[in-house]
Order: sequence, then structure tokens, then C-alpha cells
Amino acid sequence: MRSSAVRLRAALNYAFRQPGLLEEALTHRSAAPRHNERLEFLGDALLNLVIAEYLFQCYPQASEGELSRLRATLVKGEALAELARGLKLGEELRLGQGELRSGGPQRESILADALEAIFGAVYLDGGLDACRALILRLYQDDLVGLASASELKDPKTRLQEYLQARQQPLPVYSVLEIHGEPHAQTFTVECAVADRRAVAMGSSRRKAEQDAARRLLEQLPP
Repeated sequence: MRSSAVRLRAALNYAFRQPGLLEEALTHRSAAPRHNERLEFLGDALLNLVIAEYLFQCYPQASEGELSRLRATLVKGEALAELARGLKLGEELRLGQGELRSGGPQRESILADALEAIFGAVYLDGGLDACRALILRLYQDDLVGLASASELKDPKTRLQEYLQARQQPLPVYSVLEIHGEPHAQTFTVECAVADRRAVAMGSSRRKAEQDAARRLLEQLPP
């Protein structure tokens, strides 16, 4: 066994009972008829499940939209590729000559797909618990660095809660201007609280109000 292959298995901290599954997960379609695309399809679903489950349990006050946004930042290709680079996964991939010459071992999409394929392979080899353990282990630093539950709330909600906690009047939002054609309008909105004002623009009234609330929050003492 190559030293790099031994290193990868150690980095994954998982011993395959069916080593062929790992080999398939590391095989790009440019290299062989039996490649990792089906495993990647499975791994993508498993990753979304595990991360969704984790977020659901750790953020009981977060809304569906907040949970979805958090999950999206964790499962996007860029995040997966960064994890794959940490594992030096590119050194283990089986790629066709064309992909090798064009920098395939470091391409974001190829690395992300291969890591998802590994998740699928671990699931087939060891079950959901083994797959969950691997995903959470690899994502450990990213999960620790996630925003707090309060930071997940949108600016309007945070501003309202801030004012309510201090028994102050709620903010008043006013549309100052609307520019553009009906299908491409720009809204200018003011958010006012006592003697403080903040103005913002957005492609919808809601977006402008959110940005105005965020700007006003920045004016308030902690």
C-alpha cells in the first residue's frame, strides 16, 4: 500500500471492510468506467442529512430559513474542497490524462465530488453512524466556528429584541423613494428609533428594511 494511501486512511480514521468502495470513491469518470458519480450522489444526500440534523439539534430557536442558510455555507463546493485539500485528497484521485494535465487534482468541483463520494462509500461500508461520525469529525472546526443562535436572526428581529429588552419604542420603517420599472425597482427605506435614523436601499422593500435595521443596530451601544 502506498504511504500516501495509508496516510489518507489514517486521516479519515476509518478502516474499510470493502476497500473497493474507497477506490471507487477516488476514481473520476475520466479514469475508468466504474467511477465515483453514483457514490457522490449518495454522499451529497448524506452530507445534507447529517449537517441538517446537527443544526436542527444545536439551534432550536433558528428558523427554517436560518438553518437552510447555515447548511448551505457548510455543504457548498468551496467548503468541501477545502476539507478535501486538508486531507490531501488530490494526491489519491484516479484521473484521466486530460484531467491530470489540466489541474484536475486541485480542481474544486473534483475534490468536492470525491469527498462526497467518500461519504457515500463509508455509508455503504459501515452504515449511517460511521458516516455521521466521519462527517462531524471532518467538519469539527467549521461547526465550532458557526455563528451563535442570536447572530442567525435577521437584523429587523435583532433590532426589535434589542429595543424590547430595554423597554424602548419599536422602530418605524418608512419608504422614502421607489425608483425604476415595476420589474426592476429600487427601494429607499428609513429605519427610525427615537433620535436615530438609518437609510438603506434594496431591490425590495424587505431587503431595504433589513439593511436599514442592520445599519441602525451598528449605531446602538452593545
